[in-house]
Amino acid sequence: MRILVTGATGYIGGRLVPRLIDAGHDVRVIVRRPERLRDVPWAADVEVVEGDLTDAAAVDRATSEIDVVYYLVHSMGGRGSFEDVEERIARNVASAAKSNGVHRIVYLGGLHPEGGTLSRHLRSRVRVGEILLASGVPTIVLQAGVIIGSGSTSFEMIRHLTEVLPYMPAPRWVMNFIQPIAVRDVLHYLIAAAEVAPEVNRAFDIGGPDVLRYGQLMNGYAVEAGLRQRPIAALPVLTPRLAGQWVNLVTPIPRRLAVPIIESLQFDCVVHDHDIDAVIPPPAEGLVGYRRSVRLALEKERLGEVETSWRNAEVAGAPSDPLPSDPDWSGHTVYVDRRERGSSAPVERLWAVIEGVGGENGWYSFPLAWAVRGWIDKLFGGVGLRRGRRDPDTLHPGDAVDFWRVEAIERPRFLRLRAEMRVPGRAWLEMSAEPDGTGSTYRQRAVFFPKGLAGRLYWWAVFPFHGVVFAGMANRITAEAEASAKKGNETVTTLLE
Repeated sequence: MRILVTGATGYIGGRLVPRLIDAGHDVRVIVRRPERLRDVPWAADVEVVEGDLTDAAAVDRATSEIDVVYYLVHSMGGRGSFEDVEERIARNVASAAKSNGVHRIVYLGGLHPEGGTLSRHLRSRVRVGEILLASGVPTIVLQAGVIIGSGSTSFEMIRHLTEVLPYMPAPRWVMNFIQPIAVRDVLHYLIAAAEVAPEVNRAFDIGGPDVLRYGQLMNGYAVEAGLRQRPIAALPVLTPRLAGQWVNLVTPIPRRLAVPIIESLQFDCVVHDHDIDAVIPPPAEGLVGYRRSVRLALEKERLGEVETSWRNAEVAGAPSDPLPSDPDWSGHTVYVDRRERGSSAPVERLWAVIEGVGGENGWYSFPLAWAVRGWIDKLFGGVGLRRGRRDPDTLHPGDAVDFWRVEAIERPRFLRLRAEMRVPGRAWLEMSAEPDGTGSTYRQRAVFFPKGLAGRLYWWAVFPFHGVVFAGMANRITAEAEASAKKGNETVTTLLE
C-alpha cells in the first residue's frame, strides 16, 4: 500500500516507518524540516514531502494517491491555543484524506476515563479522534496508556524517579491503576490496523497484560535494574503542576512533558474492553508483560540501540529558525564570541571530541557553571542540562544535546548547535575542525541575537563568564584531542613491539 506517516521524526513514527518499509509498503512522510531525516537509516527508502500540517495545501499534497494515513502527532507542550492548533491539524488531515480518496486513517490516541473531567491534553487527544472518526474515511483510533520502551518519556520518567530517590514522597496518583504497554506491541497494533476491513470505524483501547499501581511500576523497574525497592508515601497535597515541577527537578524530563503525563495519571488508566482482539489479534507470542518490557528497554540502552527517544522531540516555544548567514546580520544587534586554537592532534581526533560533546562527556569547561545554567533552565520550565543525547558518539541533524539541538553537521568538519534553553533571544554554538599540516585547527563561535532590553542585559550579565567558559572549552577540547591522539600512538607502538 501507499502509506503516509505524520510524525515520522517522533518517538513512535520513527520506529513505525522502517517496519512499514520492511512489510513491503511504499512510505511517504511529511516533515517541516527534511534535514532531520538526512542521517536516519531509512531516509533513502521513503518519499519526503516538506510541509507543515497546519498548511492545508501541504497536507493535500502529502495525501495525494495515498491509501493509509498514520496520524502520530500530538503536542505535549505549549500553552494557550495548542488545542485550537491540534483541532486545525486534525481537520486538515480529515478533509485532505476524504478528498483524495484515502482508504484508512490510523490514529494513536490516549487511554482516558469514561466521563469526568479530562486534562487539556487528554481532552485535545479525544477531540482529534472524534474529528478523524467523523471524516468519512474509515478510521481506527488506538488508545494507549503508558508506553514502555527504550527512550520513551514514560519509561524515562519511571527510571529516573526510581534511581534518583531512595525514598519517594509522591503524589497520590501513585496509587492509581495503570495498564502499561510495550512499544513493540503498540507497533504491532499500528501496523495491523492498516489492513483492517473498511467497515471498521471506531476507537479501541490497547494495553499490556498487567494492571499495576503506578508505584508498582516504579518498584518493578527497581527489581529489573538491580535496585532495592523504594518505600513510597502518597501525599494528597501535590497538584499536577507542582508534581510536574518536582519531576522536572529530579529527572531529565522537562516540565512541559511531565505535566501532561501526570495529568493523565489523575485517574485509573486501564483498558475498558478487549474489543480490539476481534479485529487485531495479539502477537503470536502474546503481549509483553511490564517487567519483560523493562528488561528489553534496559538491554537496548545498555547496547546503545535506542532507535528513537523523547530527547529528540520538538520543544514547544523553542527557537527553530536556522542561524542567518553573516551578511543578514547587518542592521541587527548580534553578539559573537570567537575562539581559535591550534592542535597537534590530527583532524579526525579533534572531530571525534567535537562530535562527542555534551551528555556524559560534558562541555569541557567550568562544569559548575554549566550545571547552574542547567538548573536555572529547569526552574523556568526548560529542558535543562540533563536531557543528554541519544548516542554518545554520533550526532545527526535534529538530535538533542542537553539544552541544544543539532542544526547542522558536516562530518568531519563542522557542527552547529541551536539553543533550546530559556533565554531572552536566540543563540547558537558552532565548532569546527580543519586540517593544518600534521595537526589541526579548532574554531569555536557563540552567536546570540538578543530579544529586547532583556536580551542585551542577559548577554552582558553572563559576559564575565565567557572568558572562563568559552576559552576553557576551546582549551580542553583541543587538549582532549591531543591526549586521545597520544593514547592511540602509544597503543600502536605497543602492538608493534
